[in-house]
Amino acid sequence: MNALAATNRNFRLAARLLGLDSKLEKSLLIPFREIKVECTIPQDDGTLATFVGFRVQHDNARGPMKGGIRYHPEVEHDEVNALAQLMTWKTAVANIPYGGAKGGIGCDPGELSTSELERLTRVFTQKIHELIGIHTDVPAPDMGTGPQTMAWILDEYSKFHGYSPAVVTGKPTDLGGSLGRDAATGRGVVFATEALLNDHGKAISGQKFVIQGFGNVGSWAARLIHEKGGKIVAVSDATGAIKNRNGIDIPSLLNHVKENKGINGFHGGDSLDPELILVEDCDILIPAALGGIINRENANDIKAKFIIEAANHPTDPEADEILSKKGVVILPDIYANSGGVTVSYFEWVQNIQGFLWDEKKVNNELKTYMTKAFKDVKKMCQSHNCDLRMGAFTLGVNRVARATVTRGHGRGWEA
Repeated sequence: MNALAATNRNFRLAARLLGLDSKLEKSLLIPFREIKVECTIPQDDGTLATFVGFRVQHDNARGPMKGGIRYHPEVEHDEVNALAQLMTWKTAVANIPYGGAKGGIGCDPGELSTSELERLTRVFTQKIHELIGIHTDVPAPDMGTGPQTMAWILDEYSKFHGYSPAVVTGKPTDLGGSLGRDAATGRGVVFATEALLNDHGKAISGQKFVIQGFGNVGSWAARLIHEKGGKIVAVSDATGAIKNRNGIDIPSLLNHVKENKGINGFHGGDSLDPELILVEDCDILIPAALGGIINRENANDIKAKFIIEAANHPTDPEADEILSKKGVVILPDIYANSGGVTVSYFEWVQNIQGFLWDEKKVNNELKTYMTKAFKDVKKMCQSHNCDLRMGAFTLGVNRVARATVTRGHGRGWEA
């Protein structure tokens, strides 16, 4: 089942639990707007290259639409649609005043020079600048993009609309980016993990962790878990995987990855087949890379008691059922990885106010939001006698449905 089908399925299950009117259910599922644009640029050798760009704006009942822009060869309509919808529920679960959107360009950023990436980003911005905006749709970085990409979008957008730092988040701090944004998703994952473990009478200290994916999110989560006394027994990235039953020296691994651009070659553990990392013995498994990696093929062999979904849609519905029967507790992506969009919201607030927060304030506010959201999810679990995934979905869908009806979009409907 692809990401869009799985997301639609979870939405419909939540809508039924909430008893939503069928007209309102249909309205909430259909995207507000879908944009597909041609982006043709001159390459460095003088030839022309054409790429396809997307922006799906899913819902704006609770505020401006919000979501990343990814540059990846496999960017396509259904994936962008699913991720836009997930952002609608994610921002509602976090209780920040946004709706959901997502964008992307089908390209391999590794094969483009910096100047080609800049030209591509500026052409894409020219094509969508009238449809994004501070109070309309606020993009952010995603896979294959980063602060520099956001700086180019900000500059190109400002040519048409005047200097507008709040039009994108995840910017360099020199252009109004927030302190603490780089670590935000990983830090949010750790706050979410603490909230879940506290609910089970446990703490991070002494628990055994496996982290699949050692990019920005996985590496920050590893660093912070290590600092809190958690034992990380296996990690993997695109270059390889390692394990150490006594716990990996995370500061040394971070230095190695910085110097060697990957885990491969690190001597602080035994080499491990990356395909097997998900079934390593541990207390807590954190998938922090691509979607769909926990499935019916490997779910039965997973030994973790808790799964924290730092990646988007890492567990497919069949695996969900298998793991649920085994008693594995899954903390769903639409809550667990919402730290990034929460600190993006803080960045947007700072830009609008023209007032920069210090990093301590950013991190304290993030902990407050993540802890409160977990309590809200748990309340929905108790109200609807459901697991954490459905608790999060019913919480998000309910908040968006109520906003939709209250604004009058659903006049005459029953929510």
